[in-house]
Amino acid sequence: MDDERTERDDIWVSTMGGNAGGDGITLAHADSWAGIGTTELADRHDREAHHVVELAPLATRATGAGIRALAEEADPFRTCFERDRDRILHASAFRRLAGKTQVFVFPDDHQRTRLTHALEVAQVAVSVARVLRLNVALTEAIALGHDCGHGPGGHASEDALSPYVDGGYDHAVWGADAVLSPLNLCDETLDGIRNHSWSRPAPRTPEGEIVSWADRIAYVCHDFEDAVYAGVVAPGDLPALVRERCGTSRREQLSTFINGMIAATARTGRIGMVPDSAQALAEFRRFNYERIYQRPESRAQATAVIDMLRALVDHYLVHPEAIPAHAEDPFDAGTERAVREVVTYVGGMTDRYACEQAVRLIGYPESRLPRGIDTIPGPRH
Repeated sequence: MDDERTERDDIWVSTMGGNAGGDGITLAHADSWAGIGTTELADRHDREAHHVVELAPLATRATGAGIRALAEEADPFRTCFERDRDRILHASAFRRLAGKTQVFVFPDDHQRTRLTHALEVAQVAVSVARVLRLNVALTEAIALGHDCGHGPGGHASEDALSPYVDGGYDHAVWGADAVLSPLNLCDETLDGIRNHSWSRPAPRTPEGEIVSWADRIAYVCHDFEDAVYAGVVAPGDLPALVRERCGTSRREQLSTFINGMIAATARTGRIGMVPDSAQALAEFRRFNYERIYQRPESRAQATAVIDMLRALVDHYLVHPEAIPAHAEDPFDAGTERAVREVVTYVGGMTDRYACEQAVRLIGYPESRLPRGIDTIPGPRH
């Protein structure tokens, strides 16, 4: 076996235990020099104290372990909102966003998924929050978690799952109250996730309000870029008002809208956007709605998603023993809990897994599966 080891293998094995430092600690590199110039550290208490002075008057302050459904001990170094951000990053629901539709089912390597969308929302939101002296960790936590309630196949999953949920399936509410509830996140984080959609009540924190804007800014710009790449639209198709005020590239567009928010807040102290930029954003979104989201192929994709997901839910409602939650804690078919567990399970599926389960479990015709721009990868058997 040793004869088959490569030079790369030997190098990798040689670093297994790190390198001994002169003062009794282990170092990463043999020639490591890095230090901080002091042994004084900023613990959570120090950083919370700095926030009192550094953050804007109405910014959300982190305090101790935070307000959570289940009381916890505070972390010695991380603030409560930093812990929320970290929990979301490590959550399986967040990882599964990599396999969920943003606009195009089965995106290619250059098109967005729900995961890359969440990352771009976080980038936009944090860019604004830093300038406005808001709580960056809370802003990032809300942004990263805001779409964890989305089912497979994009917004069509909300229509598919709504008949099974009292009051309908809203990805924002479901994400906060069902998908992320096991993480025991802070109230402020859950509120921002629950209310990030403009059709919902306003978030209770300015950080949540920032994410509401960042979500719209990010998806308007990147959905257009993806549609251009896919050949659905061309840069020159944008309305003249949008081209003149924010250009045709993602860089120009994001800059216009981010600066429009900062300018509005600098002028009024309120979180919003200056009229010229806001008008361009609204016109941009209207263009995307008509030319991308509502084009015949998108509507056909949505119909296919709805039919497939409802077929899956109906199957699992009759056979709840087929889902993992039943094996862990059995429950009867036809109960309220059964419906919730089934919707949670199907809503958590990635696009590909949902298609595979539909074909494998219920013999769903492959010809009726939702399709991407060109073709659909065949289910794995």
